[in-house]
Amino acid sequence: MTAQKPISHFINGHENPGTGERTQPVYNPATGEISGHLRLANRDDLDTTVAAAKKAAESWSQTSLAKRTTVLFKFRELVSAHVDELAALITAEHGKVLSDAKGEIGRGIEVIEFACGIPQLLKGAYSDQASTGIDVFSFREPVGVVAGITPFNFPVMVPLWMCPIAIATGNAFILKPSERDPSAAILLATLWTKAGLPDGVFQVLHGDKETVTGLLTHPDVDAISFVGSTPIAQYVHETATAHGKRVQALGGAKNHAIILPDADLDNAADHLSAAAFGSAGERCMAISVAIAVGDAADSLVSKVQERALAIKVAEGTEPDADMGPVITRASKERIIRIVGEAAESGANLVVDGRDLVVTGKEDGFWVGPTVLDNVTTDMTAYTEEIFGPVLTVVRVETVEEAIELINSNPYGNGTAIFTSSGSNARKFQRGVHVGMIGINVPVPVPVAYHSFGGWKNSLFGDRNIYGEEGVAFYTRGKVVTSRWPEPAHASEASYAFPSNS
Repeated sequence: MTAQKPISHFINGHENPGTGERTQPVYNPATGEISGHLRLANRDDLDTTVAAAKKAAESWSQTSLAKRTTVLFKFRELVSAHVDELAALITAEHGKVLSDAKGEIGRGIEVIEFACGIPQLLKGAYSDQASTGIDVFSFREPVGVVAGITPFNFPVMVPLWMCPIAIATGNAFILKPSERDPSAAILLATLWTKAGLPDGVFQVLHGDKETVTGLLTHPDVDAISFVGSTPIAQYVHETATAHGKRVQALGGAKNHAIILPDADLDNAADHLSAAAFGSAGERCMAISVAIAVGDAADSLVSKVQERALAIKVAEGTEPDADMGPVITRASKERIIRIVGEAAESGANLVVDGRDLVVTGKEDGFWVGPTVLDNVTTDMTAYTEEIFGPVLTVVRVETVEEAIELINSNPYGNGTAIFTSSGSNARKFQRGVHVGMIGINVPVPVPVAYHSFGGWKNSLFGDRNIYGEEGVAFYTRGKVVTSRWPEPAHASEASYAFPSNS
């Protein structure tokens, strides 16, 4: 049996069990065993945390950019030095393989590095002599207290998409991580403290819907960053905006990849398999629908089948593991149900991962790579976000038909095309109604100095996450119009509306 540890909050610079009496088990998905017990916040814990954040924000917002960046550079070095420890926590509670866990940390570090350049990003604008004797200048200030509500699938990367920029711009940040894999958040909090961040600027508050709703409605929380499913993203956006908060809420996805007959089908099959089955398909940027165009279909399905069967599914700590378990038993049961419904509705079950057994880990939450061919758009395997290691293949005859299929889907997070035709690639990138696009790149997660965000039901709010969009979200503009008149002209006032001359 694995050791069962208590997992506390991190409030005002220290680990704190809080005053709430409720707890929730945390599982090792590879074994099905309970590895820890998570303390869930009550209202007193929430109020204590927000009060500490509000107080910290008042002083941190006045801290010089030079001192802020000193902390950020130190935090970057500490995270880099603790990659192995962070990855081990991710694998133990999420189940993804260690190499994948280290990969998500690396993408998070990119955002820290971006935030280290915050002095350049916060430079304002100045207009000398806009009117006679009058100068106008503008700059951006932090919004105050920001809460980040993050999903289970990236317990380090997604928080690092938010907190470095929020903190660099002068805000205090409260992280409400997923209750399924919360331990990495506590280590991040410890590293922030070691980097010299003042108490209360970064805190971790564990909880369930009660805590989430409390953050969305608390009068002293100024902005909400959220990543999760579409129904919850919509709830977060509606509730928080109704309470006067700025909100960016990233929702679900149903990412399609078009494969044209002129593509290198071996290359396409390699990347489709990695994009569909990496991290057991539990990525909002995973490719879950392959649109095979014309003559590409039969060969593509055969090649993907071969690769899916060769994937090694094992506990994430095994050095040659390609894929680990899914996050919960309920998730496993849901995936199995959806695959069964598709097969009953006429889809061709090319690879069936429903009965996968990992020797010695029979109680783990295992689902093997699964490939469904001849899927139609009315099947639940197409209409629902499966969030598991399932690749569905839809067949069409033309690239125009494929683009229309993507545009008719309610999600608009990520999409890709595999082709050797620049003309078709350009038609695709201009024609699809999707926020992030890959050309022969199956998982087009933008680099940190651009921004991450989808369209349609994949984003609620008008600002994407990280990049300059993140800087704009965590700050608000202020414009100053100033005049320093000579004493002889100090009383030159007019009752008419002032004009610029």
